[in-house]
Amino acid sequence: MKADHYDSFAERYSAANESNLMNGYYERPAMLTLAGNVTGRRVLDAGCGSGPLSAALRERGAVVTAFDSSPAMVKLAERRLGEDATLLVADLSEPLPFDDGAFDDVIVSLVLHYLKDWTGPLAELRRVLRPGGRLLLSVKHPIAYEVVHPDGDYFALARWSEACTFDGHRVELTYWHRPLHAMTDAFTDAGFRISVISEPPMSPDTPRELLPPHLVDRTAFLSFIFFVLEAH
Repeated sequence: MKADHYDSFAERYSAANESNLMNGYYERPAMLTLAGNVTGRRVLDAGCGSGPLSAALRERGAVVTAFDSSPAMVKLAERRLGEDATLLVADLSEPLPFDDGAFDDVIVSLVLHYLKDWTGPLAELRRVLRPGGRLLLSVKHPIAYEVVHPDGDYFALARWSEACTFDGHRVELTYWHRPLHAMTDAFTDAGFRISVISEPPMSPDTPRELLPPHLVDRTAFLSFIFFVLEAH
């Protein structure tokens, strides 16, 4: 994915992200629950988008630094978080401009599934975490590829795309599927210990009007998978 891919629809994506089902009532609440008490913790929001997660973490007492590869998204995050926020344009596929062990927690929300190679990014995320620090991340659940491509090979690394609509604007997003064991192998190879693998429910506050008919009587569904990893 090009670094500026989101620039062309950043405003629309940000508007949809605020209160839609997938982000507003599923992924973001789940990530904040996994993060727990972050008061006083140095947290890096890697791939921050327009900053809703950074804002929520800061409200909970975290000392937040954030970056995104999209300049347009960073501008939106600056608008949300204010001039005193530590925000920059950076690419997770390249060396990060932070010291070794600079953070207690790194949060990578719905970013890694855009990348074919996880080796370099995970090494950098491990480098900027202190020993014992946490990497919290969410990615497309590997079952999503199976649903869209029932004849595909679940065990193969595969590039796939889907059409998404953000605030009435239709775009195509492209992901890299990898099986669950490839994800966990990549984490352990990078020097992480797996603490949590989570398939969380949606928020209990989810408005019923946001739910498609097949989810109205359910509390959970498979879309993303979440991990909490410990640097060692």
